[in-house]
Amino acid sequence: MKLSVGLKVANTLSLTPQLQQAIRLLQLSSLELEQEIQEQLETNPLLEKVEEDTASSLEKTDSEQDTKDLTNSLNADHLPDDLPVDTDWDDVYTHQSTALERPEFEEREDNRQGQTGLKEHVLEQVNLLHFSPVDKLIAYCIVDALDEKGFLDASITEIIESVQHLLAELDYEIEVEQEEVLVVLKHIQRLEPLGTGARNLAECLFIQLDALPENTSYRHEALLLLKHYELLVSNDLNKLIKQTGLTTDQLKSSIELLKTLKPYPGLEFEEKDADYQIPDVVVSKKNDTWHVQLNPDVMPKLRINSFYSNMIRRADSSDENQYLRNQMLEAKNFIKSVDERHKTLLKVASCIVKYQREFLEIGPEGMKPLVLRDVAEEVELHESTVSRVTTNKYLLTPRGLFELKYFFSSHVGTTSGGEASSTAIRAMIKKLISAENPRKPLSDNVIANMLKEDGIDVARRTVAKYRESLHIPSSSERKVLI
Repeated sequence: MKLSVGLKVANTLSLTPQLQQAIRLLQLSSLELEQEIQEQLETNPLLEKVEEDTASSLEKTDSEQDTKDLTNSLNADHLPDDLPVDTDWDDVYTHQSTALERPEFEEREDNRQGQTGLKEHVLEQVNLLHFSPVDKLIAYCIVDALDEKGFLDASITEIIESVQHLLAELDYEIEVEQEEVLVVLKHIQRLEPLGTGARNLAECLFIQLDALPENTSYRHEALLLLKHYELLVSNDLNKLIKQTGLTTDQLKSSIELLKTLKPYPGLEFEEKDADYQIPDVVVSKKNDTWHVQLNPDVMPKLRINSFYSNMIRRADSSDENQYLRNQMLEAKNFIKSVDERHKTLLKVASCIVKYQREFLEIGPEGMKPLVLRDVAEEVELHESTVSRVTTNKYLLTPRGLFELKYFFSSHVGTTSGGEASSTAIRAMIKKLISAENPRKPLSDNVIANMLKEDGIDVARRTVAKYRESLHIPSSSERKVLI
């Protein structure tokens, strides 16, 4: 075998640093893009953010006028009694009022408080009770074992073991009995909110019913229903009427009373962090035409710093000049990548709005089947690029805020040979169930037949899958006899 040296010409695709940066910026959300821009502004002196010049120009005019007035005063033949200064005497010296006076200015601290949790709320009430040190320790262990619903997530035996362990650490030789723990638990269950510390739903409802006045209508009947809690949960109303001896009207009124109670007292103290999303694209309708535009609030305005760019010299090969050249190139590439990101996002969003115009007109029932390949062919981009640009990007429409991924859905065949979006089918199923008779709820098979009448060919199991994805119970669980 003979070794030789030769030349070969071939086309290869290489990811340059500029291309890698453009791809990375494309998949960033608006918040991540803002953080990336801030990092670039801090590290690259040639890159600056364009700010609003209106306020700065007004401040500059006022400053120049003050300087001019001060110069004229100093050049005058005689000096006035009061020269213009930058501060006032009141800014330097603050009058300290006496206790008999009302202060002219009060420093107020931020008194806003976060939402109190369930355990903190119950402990505040426990501290007001006349408990012995041991009972208070038991109460603290019980409160610590509460779950997010307000139920006791530990057995009485586990509570006793926890209390005994803490007493042993404090060198107390005291035996805690089960009756003592139950007494403390009963006190906690009567605190606000009522039913806190209950061990199940039936006990929680019983505590709230027991606290109602004796003359409350259907209170006794509701307490009787809770003794047959299993039948009530399984919605076996015929057997429930037979075992309780209640009439249909009494049973209906008793259930209505139970519905006024709080099944999970701890949920009102659940910390709910609002998840706010800023739209990247805004869609509005003007003169029967849908207009798509980027959100100006999330579009950064970047430019090259003219002061540092003017310091670059062509013939200078010093390290400082080379550094400015490199930073200038990086700044230009970054601005170009951000601009390409916005252009691609606007192009893809416009294509999606074009496909899903019927959704914007009538709602989810008008959603058309759409996949990444359809948009990629329309805008002449690769599917991976469309996937990146639609991830964590949000579209604000008159019907609400949606992620761009929401408008992509699988399809189901129709009897006419067309296709229907799975999102539209879910909306139709939800609409049919909301309009059903509660005494005769629609089964999955009936819903499938009704959809076939509308030209949508779906199987019963497909209807069941879509129904479960909407968190809608089965027909037997939705059935109401009274």
